[in-house]
Amino acid sequence: MRNALIALLASASLLGAAVAFAQEHADTENTVSRDSGEVASLLARLKAEETELLDWANLTRYRDANGKLAMTNVQERRVVFMGDSITDMWVEPQNGGFFPGKPYVDRGISGQTTPQMLIRFRADVIALRPRVVVILAGTNDLAGNTGPMTLEEIEGNLASMAELARSNGIRVVLASVLPVSNYGHNREGEPLDMRTNRPPEKILALNAWIKKYAADKGHVYLDYFAATVDERGLLKKDLSEDGLHPNAAGYSVMGPLAEKAIEAALKKRR
Repeated sequence: MRNALIALLASASLLGAAVAFAQEHADTENTVSRDSGEVASLLARLKAEETELLDWANLTRYRDANGKLAMTNVQERRVVFMGDSITDMWVEPQNGGFFPGKPYVDRGISGQTTPQMLIRFRADVIALRPRVVVILAGTNDLAGNTGPMTLEEIEGNLASMAELARSNGIRVVLASVLPVSNYGHNREGEPLDMRTNRPPEKILALNAWIKKYAADKGHVYLDYFAATVDERGLLKKDLSEDGLHPNAAGYSVMGPLAEKAIEAALKKRR
């Protein structure tokens, strides 16, 4: 955590210097013309990065929506899905929508890791007073999105979220990390190999821990992995376009599994 803080402060310092440089030189004769849009694009990017540094866990993403939910009928509640882009993208129309007609709340944020989710867990889960939380996290930790993470550190953050939920009377569903593949491609049609930053052996190790922890603590284990992996140990080609994120077919596989896990959790005593 100390190293991450140092890196964060260093990034903030570099960001400030970059913004000052861009602003100082934007209007000089020998810099790129504003008409080209390059300076404006740079400043917009720097502004976005500055916002991220100031709100590292992205607590503002759902703040207004959480405030509105807090005023609705508690008796109608509710399941919260906590996660990263795989959860975040579930609500998009091209992916089939997010459990239409169900009192389920999507609290995924693209790119996030378990330490970020842990910071916002109280605001985005506990404050909504759900009956169940479904936690899907860890793939971005393996990729190092917020810096190097050991398996033990990822496991500790998952355990902390589960403990927070239980101590607040919320039943816990812990989902396995999905497999990845080298079958996908980017928007330009270039091949992608998601195994580079997310080694399959580490996904297997993390999932083995999640499964055991869930069993030891009386939580429900949601096994997305087994339903989405092919004979090579990779994410099935027809379930993803990029080898990481599910497409509509992928979410259609995940949905019934999540529903079954939620029902199992509701049958458990708090």
